[in-house]
Amino acid sequence: MIAELRYTNTNTYLIRGKRTSLLFDTGWAGTLPAFFRALGEAKLTVQEIGLIVISHFHPDHMGIAQEIADAGAQVVILDVQRDFVHASDGILLREDKGFKPIDDSRLTVISESESGRFLASHGFSGELIHTPGHSDDSISLWLKKERALFVGDLNPLYELEMHKGTQIGESWEKLLALKPKTVYYGHAGAAKVDKGVWALIKRPNSTATDIHAQVKAITRLIDKGCPVDEIQRRTGADAVFVQDVTRMYLTHPGVSVQGILDRIEIKGR
Repeated sequence: MIAELRYTNTNTYLIRGKRTSLLFDTGWAGTLPAFFRALGEAKLTVQEIGLIVISHFHPDHMGIAQEIADAGAQVVILDVQRDFVHASDGILLREDKGFKPIDDSRLTVISESESGRFLASHGFSGELIHTPGHSDDSISLWLKKERALFVGDLNPLYELEMHKGTQIGESWEKLLALKPKTVYYGHAGAAKVDKGVWALIKRPNSTATDIHAQVKAITRLIDKGCPVDEIQRRTGADAVFVQDVTRMYLTHPGVSVQGILDRIEIKGR
């Protein structure tokens, strides 16, 4: 079971395995009460979380990791992430929201080659993969049985053409070789493969008509000169989705709503 916990602007995921549950990413410092509310709404408990994996150590992805770990979970990192664990501590401490740095003495550090065996010992079939591009410490989680990828802030697939030959492109080539069925992003709706075509997964109670209307509303607000954060607030759309619609709308004069959706549709290879 994969549960998306929406309590901050970073998507976090709780994945139930055979022996324990794994939490992929956390929110900003100060979001622990909201995290507990999200758990309760999903009928989940912090005690069932045995592993915490952080896609990369930017403030919005690791802010409450240690506080959650204090309930009994292990924070698991790849060895390539070791030098980045405290990269955001200064930012979070300055914000004075009760940030608790990760306790190095309680970290579980493994290599990419060891990750499959480690996850298997906790009831998961998969591996942790170093996928630099967004940051040098970025990693992704691959779940083999579910054919699911959790990629944090790795640039989305629909931008792959512009990243060919770069670190981002190389990371995606490595991930796509696994033939995933679903991709879970850190700041956008998940995406799934269906007969070779990537399409946005609708959120609960969402329909194609809803998305069409949302894009239309976004373009109207763009015409009024509204900034991205105001458009996001007024439409309820993900910030990344608003940015994508804005880019397509402004770079393709006269494009229709369906044309925008066609251009940001996520395509597999």
